Amino acid sequence: MSKSWSPSSWRDKPIQQMPAYPDGGLVRQVEDELRSYPPLVFAGEARRLKKVLGEVAEGRAFLLQGGDCAESFAEFHPNNIRDTFRVLLQMAVALTYAASCPVVKVGRIAGQFAKPRSADTEVQNGVELASYRGDIINAIDFSEEGRVPDPKRMLRAYLQAASTLNLLRAFAQGGYANLHSVHRWNLDFVAKSAWGERYKAMADRISEALDFMRACGVRPEETPALQGTDFFTSHEALLLGYEEAMTRVDSTTGDWYDTSAHMLWVGDRTRSPDEAHIEFLRGVKNPLGCKVGPSTKLDELLRVLEILNPLNEPGRITLICRMGSDKIDDKLPPILRAVTREGRKVVWSSDPMHGNTIKSSSGYKTRPFDRILAEVRKFFEINRAEGTYAGGVHFEMTGQNVTECIGGAEMITDDKLAARYHTHCDPRLNASQALELAFLIAEGLKAERLAMADLAAAS
Repeated sequence: MSKSWSPSSWRDKPIQQMPAYPDGGLVRQVEDELRSYPPLVFAGEARRLKKVLGEVAEGRAFLLQGGDCAESFAEFHPNNIRDTFRVLLQMAVALTYAASCPVVKVGRIAGQFAKPRSADTEVQNGVELASYRGDIINAIDFSEEGRVPDPKRMLRAYLQAASTLNLLRAFAQGGYANLHSVHRWNLDFVAKSAWGERYKAMADRISEALDFMRACGVRPEETPALQGTDFFTSHEALLLGYEEAMTRVDSTTGDWYDTSAHMLWVGDRTRSPDEAHIEFLRGVKNPLGCKVGPSTKLDELLRVLEILNPLNEPGRITLICRMGSDKIDDKLPPILRAVTREGRKVVWSSDPMHGNTIKSSSGYKTRPFDRILAEVRKFFEINRAEGTYAGGVHFEMTGQNVTECIGGAEMITDDKLAARYHTHCDPRLNASQALELAFLIAEGLKAERLAMADLAAAS
């Protein structure tokens, strides 16, 4: 890393997606206050995540990354956190059981408050106001007062993230994630679905295996790996003033870490190698993600990889591919080939959500579930054909029984979207759809690992 880097060196670069705060003095005051707050995560946890992501990069594990599109202050409730966590547990156990593969669990949670926008303003009923950029910046209510960026919202976001992390740590290590509780993770409305029944059958087999171990003299309740799980957090590093304020020197290594999350990613709109977001991220030691869309320029992407990971460390970079089911066949193979040709060690992950967003005839923004599944299937198929490892999936979901993505086993139709359409930004999978996706991924992952085994045997 160049000696010229500092947590604030991004301020000398061009920047995209920055809110226009009316009071710069108040912004500096809030950022100074945040600097005095305790870290939300610890450097050792971020290093542990990078290590297990290194296993994913080498084809020995799988990344499951999911959570809310944009966390909100209004929906902040322990039950919502719990339900999102247990759906991710369900998905992870389905993947682990079906594919005999360790699963790295990373939530889009405890920090996913800021959202990029395609325009600075929006118009409703002839009135033009600033766009909603996430609860950390302004309010979703379409009012002149609410849409003014307020830096004090960063303080509330920090406090909500701290409370969320406290609860997640308790769930992950305090007994809730115990494998003996595998049946209790099934939400009531999911249990009634076909995929809930499939999950229950799998959970029965897991319970039988644990009983068998106990009968053989092995006590599962005394095996630490079965008593809890590692669970990591992530969000898009978009609001750089907040991220800078949360960046601290690790006392054991002397390295800089952004302590707002274990993993950070840069979006499709902000990954220019010459601009502020890449400048900031190159100096922190957290594992990083980079969104890769259909407009990606290969030379620019390779420059970003060189800037963010000059030592080519496995686990440092996850490339999150968001192409769209109609573009992935043409757009993904050249990217796989270029990165592989350069010898870059990355985790290849699929974001099947963002490239498949449409506007329904009823006026709601939605995502057809069949397109989401199609992109995931193609992602696995293309990686197998190119000899690369499809190592992860990145998706937007909730544990709530929402109706935001059409299709799935529940057959949510256009006319049902209004029933429970609660998202603050983009449409999310509900728990039943997320579980359905997990079983599909498990099938693809199993085929992937069999293909890798055949390749190793042939060589």
